[in-house]
Amino acid sequence: MNESPPDSESNPSSRGQSLSLTDNKTITSILDILARTAPEIRSGLPGRRVKTDEENPSGESPMEADMFADELLRNRLGSLDGVGEYASEERASADDTGSGFSVCVDPLDGSSNLKPNAAMGTIAAVYDAPLPAHGSDLVAAAYVLYGATTTMIAAVGGSVTDYVIHQDGSYEPIEQEVDVPTEPTVYGFGGRVPNWPADFESFVDEIESDPSMKLRYGGAMIGDVNQVLTYGGIFGYPALTNAPSGKLRIQFEGYPVGYIIECAGGASSDGSQSLLAVESNGIHDRTPVYVGTPSLIEQLETALTGEANAD
Repeated sequence: MNESPPDSESNPSSRGQSLSLTDNKTITSILDILARTAPEIRSGLPGRRVKTDEENPSGESPMEADMFADELLRNRLGSLDGVGEYASEERASADDTGSGFSVCVDPLDGSSNLKPNAAMGTIAAVYDAPLPAHGSDLVAAAYVLYGATTTMIAAVGGSVTDYVIHQDGSYEPIEQEVDVPTEPTVYGFGGRVPNWPADFESFVDEIESDPSMKLRYGGAMIGDVNQVLTYGGIFGYPALTNAPSGKLRIQFEGYPVGYIIECAGGASSDGSQSLLAVESNGIHDRTPVYVGTPSLIEQLETALTGEANAD
């Protein structure tokens, strides 16, 4: 059973409050494609666990699985009426696909987890603006998690829904109005510890000293974010001494994940402000990313800036 995403007037995106019926149909079609393509991506992974000879815009050698997933999603999302641009982490620039929303995709988040057979995901952000867009231009965001089961978290109209995706590509809601738990229990942070700035390392020491907090870090952002969405807590990929902008791309990862978490009542930050407020001048711009329970994000910002978030 496929169910249209809910509407709400509490959307963090200023654009999301005035979507037309046609716009909502386009967003539903985008979610349909993500769900329908997910089983094909998953079934195509076993034979594509090696790196290609190519180099993506981030200077990395993508896996064959990355390219496979990108081609599937490009062909389907790019041919959809109402999608005007398609961009992915594997492409240097956005493809002009007509008129309508701009869709940014991380086709296979955590593809390095193919070798140890750990969790991976697909992320999609829908913007009502040309690329590079701003966080305020988001009208929907979703991620598919290839775990023990295949699920999809979708934020539309200020509401977050958890869907299970079946092998035939159909999907149905298993939880509506998903909220980040207020009592946090998990944490996970990326980057090499020797490259963590001193203020961030001090913050992590505080988190680790709390006996109620448990380390959960799997090497795929979506898997770690889903732990936070399920149990409450904090995930972060910080600014590093050798990479002040961090690793994660704002258009493909920072904005959509921040949007989903904020729609679920959580908070997001680049260390000093909401991820949705971060400025972006290019589709492959990077940013530090922190998402989770609001009290922990406030604690983080206090640790990094020396003062609590005024909001």
